Amino acid sequence: MGIRVVRLGSARAADEGTRIGTVRRPPRGVPKAEFASHNWYDVWFPNLAPSLETMKLGQAARTPAERAVFFKNYRAEMSAPDNRHAIALLAALSQHSNFSVGCYCENEAHCHRSVLRELLVASGAKLEAPI
Repeated sequence: MGIRVVRLGSARAADEGTRIGTVRRPPRGVPKAEFASHNWYDVWFPNLAPSLETMKLGQAARTPAERAVFFKNYRAEMSAPDNRHAIALLAALSQHSNFSVGCYCENEAHCHRSVLRELLVASGAKLEAPI
């Protein structure tokens, strides 16, 4: 049991459970009724996505220094009480359930989900090994 951190749209693991999209926007050109069947997500949870301004920083980041600014801003956003509570809830649920959280980005090292992974671990989440 535990959380998997995944790229949305990728093939699901057999025991992955509910897939949670921690993204600012739903996938373009896909009817809402098809999000789950196309492996995007089952539940949209934009609360844990970067703000629009921070998302734009991340998309434009090309250097390690620019990515560091993006990650710093995202960490600051996740330190807000509502976001800390959401992360703590997911960490607690990971002790008894299988589910995943994810984003569209191809490279996790350049994506907010790498920081989300760290924040979940720091909150005591049980993480599954990457697929």
